[in-house]
Amino acid sequence: MPGRSTAVTSGTELRDDVAALGRKLGLVVEIEVAVGRRIWGAKRRIDVVMKHPETRVSLGVECKYQGGSGSAEEKIPATLEDIKAWPIRGIVVYSGAGFSPNMQSYLLSTGMAVEFPDVEKWLELYFGL
Repeated sequence: MPGRSTAVTSGTELRDDVAALGRKLGLVVEIEVAVGRRIWGAKRRIDVVMKHPETRVSLGVECKYQGGSGSAEEKIPATLEDIKAWPIRGIVVYSGAGFSPNMQSYLLSTGMAVEFPDVEKWLELYFGL
């Protein structure tokens, strides 16, 4: 985004930056989209849903930020399993210095995760832009 630092400082900012990037690419974007319930009854929400306006191809994006040590990293395996229950394809976009090298390797090995600085090119390829 012109005029802004590329460093994300919170989960909400990451979600908003991912949504803004989708709009910049000409995609239809919704945030906090409700899609049923989790196994314990809580409402399932997708952070960002992007849809190509012509092909109608959709993608759900779960945004995970961790600036320091904390619990976001511990929630990643459950997040990846939750994405499998979505009615559309989904990925995790992650950012922050708090993700350990092991977790970053794990995320990338799943084929379901993209680090924020790489997400624009990933979206261009996915949506054929």
